[in-house]
Formats: sequence, structure tokens, C-alpha cells
Amino acid sequence: MEAYYNCMRCMNKRVRIMTVDGNHYEGVITNVDRENVYLDTRGEGRTVQTSGFYPGYGYGYGYGAGAGILSLSLFSLLALALI
Repeated sequence: MEAYYNCMRCMNKRVRIMTVDGNHYEGVITNVDRENVYLDTRGEGRTVQTSGFYPGYGYGYGYGAGAGILSLSLFSLLALALI
């Protein structure tokens, strides 16, 4: 529940989020619900790296300047910092 309230305090602000699996994400928090935080990773011409596991294909990586809205589970958050 603490992650939920921390994210609510940072709503509409630029943050860096670190997850328990060691990934880092930067963006503006656009929404928070009881399970997820929604991060707008577009903006300022920055390139965002995303990664994920795709069944049948293994792990994959991608880069894009306009990656859009990323949803992260509140359960996976390790650290949240204003930037």
C-alpha cells in the first residue's frame, strides 16, 4: 500500500522507477490504481528501452522515442525518485 501512496504523491511529475528485477524506467506518472502505476515514457526526445519475455520467442529488447504509456505493477516497484 505504501507504493500506491508514494506514486499518488508523484502524480503528473517526472520520475525514475526501479523495479525489483533491476529495470529502470523514466517518465511522468499519469495514473495509479490499486495494482498498477501508469508511466508516460514519451517526451523530450529521450529514447526509452523496454524489455520483456515473449512466450515462444524468449527475451526481447526494443528502443523507441515514443514508447507511450507503460503500466508497471505496484508489487514490482523497488524505488521511486523525482527527477
